[in-house]
Amino acid sequence: MFPSMARFLFASMPSAGHTNPLKPIARALVQAGHAVDWYAGLRLRDGVLATGAAFVPMHPELDQHGDSFNDDHPGRAGRTGLAGIRWDLKHLFLDPVPRQVAELHALVAGQRYDALVADMGFVGAAAFHELTGAPWVSVGISPLPIPSRDTAPFGTALPPSATFAGRLRNRALYALMDHVLLRDVGKHWAAIRARLELPPTVASPLSNISPMLHLQNGVAAFEYPRSDLPPQVRFVGSLDAGPAADFTPPPWWSDVTSGGRPVVHVTQGTVANADLSALVTRTIRVLAGADVLVVATTGGADPAVLGPLPANARAAAFIPHGALLPHTSAMVTNGGYGGVQTALAHGVPLVVAGVTEDKPEVAARVAWTGAGLRLRSAAPADEDLRAAIDRVLTEPSFTAGAARLRDAYAAIDTPATLLALVGAVAGSAAGRT
Repeated sequence: MFPSMARFLFASMPSAGHTNPLKPIARALVQAGHAVDWYAGLRLRDGVLATGAAFVPMHPELDQHGDSFNDDHPGRAGRTGLAGIRWDLKHLFLDPVPRQVAELHALVAGQRYDALVADMGFVGAAAFHELTGAPWVSVGISPLPIPSRDTAPFGTALPPSATFAGRLRNRALYALMDHVLLRDVGKHWAAIRARLELPPTVASPLSNISPMLHLQNGVAAFEYPRSDLPPQVRFVGSLDAGPAADFTPPPWWSDVTSGGRPVVHVTQGTVANADLSALVTRTIRVLAGADVLVVATTGGADPAVLGPLPANARAAAFIPHGALLPHTSAMVTNGGYGGVQTALAHGVPLVVAGVTEDKPEVAARVAWTGAGLRLRSAAPADEDLRAAIDRVLTEPSFTAGAARLRDAYAAIDTPATLLALVGAVAGSAAGRT
């Protein structure tokens, strides 16, 4: 049973992709009369406060800016696929764990909390739970990475298979991943656990979810089926950050809302947009003269960096997806998980071109569901990109695939679901931290 007035401690990695999915959870709790203290990066302060949560600044050593991380860590630049996952696991997600644990200890020493809620990239929450038994809710901010006999390891971007041959494949790939490809990550994690006086574990950091409750951003229909899915994994619909209260439509907004021609939205998200020629300007170029309206967003940069635009293109630094996607016929994206979830919640079919972080896994699931096409390049050839956009716009199967997912999202009352699930943890016999 939910305490009449509960207090929660939120913790998230200092990037928008890890912080934004927690916003609707905090908003639902605050609107229901509960208190939320949120440990987050300084540049994310305004977004945290907008949910009604109290902002708690992250320790400066942990407050790495997500959009400049490659500048601070040159060893990360250029690493894609498994090499990128391996580097990120060791240095982005595991190295901060001792400091994260120390910070959590300090925070709970001064305040009593009913539960800790953290994005699954904040691995210190898992370690803190092991050390203290504190009630903990993990939040999925990527495709579900936990191992399963029915899926290949996360990072391979291979389709699932529950056949006899498929499960043999999966078992062999997990052995290869654990004992060869990610062996150094396992050793790195073992050393950190030893420093924290935690016992050895065979569990991969990739399976870092709470044993009490894991809130997975998205719907089951977007995720690979698993006959061994842990019971605490609950799909809660789109954890969209919510509307931007200060959005002022650009002067050309009526071109979008008039419905005169199909709208194709192109974005490289809010982080991987240092080189907009990879996808944004490329899409504008290949669709120049086509009977569509291209709406490009730069992720914050002055749209002038795109240069002169063809007559059928418009550009802005940012447009809230809640305003744009209801008018959009197709979206071209590098595969940021949050943006893809929001697009599918609106029934918008996708062309996905991304090769870093979890983007290949996102793209693989888009293709698997039939809601769009996967291009296996961050900067696809012009002819491949144009052909993919044309197919998504003209072949009914993609619109139908996206519509099936839209209906799955619409069937979930996300705020009510969040309150019920989190309330069960907060009111559990596990006690308060």
